[in-house]
Amino acid sequence: MNRLAAEWISTVFNIGKLPLAPGTWASIAATICWYMLFKDANPITLPAIALMLFLIGVFASDTIVQDTREHDPSRIVIDEWVGQWLTFSMFPVSITTGIVGLVAFRIFDILKPGPVKWAERLPGGWGIMADDIVAGIMAFIVLKIFYGFV
Repeated sequence: MNRLAAEWISTVFNIGKLPLAPGTWASIAATICWYMLFKDANPITLPAIALMLFLIGVFASDTIVQDTREHDPSRIVIDEWVGQWLTFSMFPVSITTGIVGLVAFRIFDILKPGPVKWAERLPGGWGIMADDIVAGIMAFIVLKIFYGFV
């Protein structure tokens, strides 16, 4: 993949270059985009797009890692974007879903419990993307439990 394209994709158009917690900025931006774009979408649309972005993100992240020799540069935030959208997959678009999903995803992504930490150990772009996929699945489960009680 072209280095410039990889930089734009992996930083989600430079969101990853924002100061202080670029992953959180990316998750917030992904949540806002989800809220604005997917209100009337077919429920399968979001996970399908997240899957495509995951594959693109693996290659873009791998290009950056190979070029810079950094393990997991904090400016790479396409993984947060994909994990956040995976969290919201198949749920109603609402402020409540957005807040609960955002908080749950960030907790799992930052603390990296068990399987999240394991997924992070995969090489290159796979590890960068996989830990956020696992965090997104865990946050998805939190939303399922939340909606089971509401």
